Amino acid sequence: PGPEYQGTRHNIGFDILDHLALHEGLLFRSARHLDGLTVGAPPGQGGEPAAYRGPRAFSFARMDDVDALLVKPETFMNRSGEVVAAVARFLGWEDADSGRLLVVYDDLDLDPSRLRLRPHGGAGGHNGMRSIIQHLGSDRFPRLRVGIGRPGTDAARYVLGRFTDQERVDMDIAVREAAEAIVDWLRTGDIEGCMTRYHSRWNQGLD
Repeated sequence: PGPEYQGTRHNIGFDILDHLALHEGLLFRSARHLDGLTVGAPPGQGGEPAAYRGPRAFSFARMDDVDALLVKPETFMNRSGEVVAAVARFLGWEDADSGRLLVVYDDLDLDPSRLRLRPHGGAGGHNGMRSIIQHLGSDRFPRLRVGIGRPGTDAARYVLGRFTDQERVDMDIAVREAAEAIVDWLRTGDIEGCMTRYHSRWNQGLD
């Protein structure tokens, strides 16, 4: 969290949600605005206002056309699960394997700007994902991994650094592609279909 980490490799997930929100004309608001959110039905179609009781270290934007929340945890990365699980409980999810959650995060094991959708899986060494799995009690949820490449040494310093100018050009393309895939998933709920559609595009010209 904090402006000193804006634009760093570890926060590429935030970049994608910011791009998506800008494209959809959405504004991120503080967690206190979650109080009174109508849960259980699309906007304007009933549902009961609810009081959010969980940690408030996050901001969110609401997409009305698909009744989705874009959530940016503002804990440190390795505590992301505290927010994700609390918001999931607030929304009435009984388990993570409901097809209603997609996590977007950076991945050292993918080349910079490479994108991979998966229906489920382990943490893969990512402490933020490990926290989410731990607090949800399941790894059975989709995820979109965004490659940031692996340094020769000092991974901790690398992930908190910023992209080079050339990397930023490629990452900006990846950000747009990732945001498009997320919107597709939100509107269809079909992670397998999204994988088929987008992986073929993302892999063009690659070995």
